[in-house]
Amino acid sequence: MLKILFIHGLASSGQYKMADMLRMLLKPCEVIAPDIPIDPVRAMSLVRSICEKENPDLIVGMSMGGFITQKLRGRKKVLVNPDFHIAGLMKTMIGEVKYLSPRKDGSLSFFITPEICEGWEKLEEGQFDGLSQSEIEKTIGFFADADEMVRCGDEFSSHYPSRGISYPGGHLPTYPQMKQWIVPGIISFLNDSKNTAL
Repeated sequence: MLKILFIHGLASSGQYKMADMLRMLLKPCEVIAPDIPIDPVRAMSLVRSICEKENPDLIVGMSMGGFITQKLRGRKKVLVNPDFHIAGLMKTMIGEVKYLSPRKDGSLSFFITPEICEGWEKLEEGQFDGLSQSEIEKTIGFFADADEMVRCGDEFSSHYPSRGISYPGGHLPTYPQMKQWIVPGIISFLNDSKNTAL
């Protein structure tokens, strides 16, 4: 059974609907979808520990989750509308922010501080350094052509040539977009990976 680690975006949670879309459209599969902390050190530590423990076949990251996913070297990964400069967005949101989907601990909001922004900025430094051809081939990105929040497709393509896929839509994929564009692309990517022994 395919094991997927899903990493959600800013102000979201593991309960975000995209995790359920993956479960429905890639069945039978197991989707591990943790609640990611806002603190960058804790966020990366949690994700890396899950990777070590669960050894997922694929990591799918959405928006901020796409940034986190890109940093996980040596694993097959899919970035969906990744935000490689999440600190910039966070700087416009200093203070209390409400979660957009339920968290397991029942939290309804979180706080963004200048220190948290600085922590994410440090993670962004050199984020594309040391990309081997093998690493590039382990990664694909999906980019909505009408994304109203994030526009990192060109930056992705400069580091991952010919690994970006454009699809019609906005920042948050809908079920029809997942079904028609993203999931078929994931399936093709996984099949190609098997054939090239990644």
